[in-house]
Amino acid sequence: MMDDQAIRPPWPEGVERARRPIPLRYEDISQDGRLLLEAAPQALGEAIWRAQLQGSPMARALRKAGIVPVLSRLVIEGTEGPFSVVAELEAEGSWQLAATIGDDGAIERLYVLMWADVDGRIGRTYGPPPPGAGERRVAARVFAEHVLTRLFAPPAERRVTSLAGLGPDVPAAPYRSPRAESLLEPPPGAIALDDGLVLDPVPFAVGVVHTDSNQHVNSLVYPRLFEEAALRRLAAHGRSTALLGRALDIQYRKPFFAGQKLRVAVRLWATPDGAVCAAGAFLPDDGADPLAARPHTTCRLWLR
Repeated sequence: MMDDQAIRPPWPEGVERARRPIPLRYEDISQDGRLLLEAAPQALGEAIWRAQLQGSPMARALRKAGIVPVLSRLVIEGTEGPFSVVAELEAEGSWQLAATIGDDGAIERLYVLMWADVDGRIGRTYGPPPPGAGERRVAARVFAEHVLTRLFAPPAERRVTSLAGLGPDVPAAPYRSPRAESLLEPPPGAIALDDGLVLDPVPFAVGVVHTDSNQHVNSLVYPRLFEEAALRRLAAHGRSTALLGRALDIQYRKPFFAGQKLRVAVRLWATPDGAVCAAGAFLPDDGADPLAARPHTTCRLWLR
């Protein structure tokens, strides 16, 4: 475990779980056998969306009402492995309806929260078997926060605060999402490599290739872009880039769309346990100073 790494809320008790195999692409496993962070959220699709929610009474009711669970926060922690690309991974997942309650007792937001663990047997794609070969171990842990939204309604009508009359009465657990700004704060005991956010020199043009059926940039595009920007920042400091993201906490506030331009800002710290922490933001590149804009997406990444 890394110091002050991404914190996943505890797995809720008494919720249904499902276990499903996870298909691997060759590029999902790094050269040293670690599962890439961006591959871990496949667990949500297999063990929760398809295994539990697809076709469920609640999912049908939400779809009929034009309500979509939109990903608003993603927490991923990857382990050291190693795992082989020919060894099947499995995921166990569960979900929970949650609500943020205001001081007046009224519901401010409704969420669908998801937890998943990915595990597999220790092994290598090539070469001699590693220590512990064949033992089943966790490859990654995932938490996802989805805010219920009337995605295609006018802006003033998008927030969902009640599911009354939409079908099954599913109780909502209390929940409050952490402040996005907290992801930009220095980790305890870390040594700053940058005094503040530094604009990545590479501007990014958004294409349709980066989008999905929600009509905006897919949420898993951001982690790869941010890790690449963090590696460029490490290189600018003359440090090794032979590192891999091992823990991520990312919050999505406002999407980017095809045809837009964006910039990434990064700040680095060296942590006491030998890792590198990169915090940063995705900012609009619309002719004004990007660093003066409110971030669309904010994240913190630990590389090891």
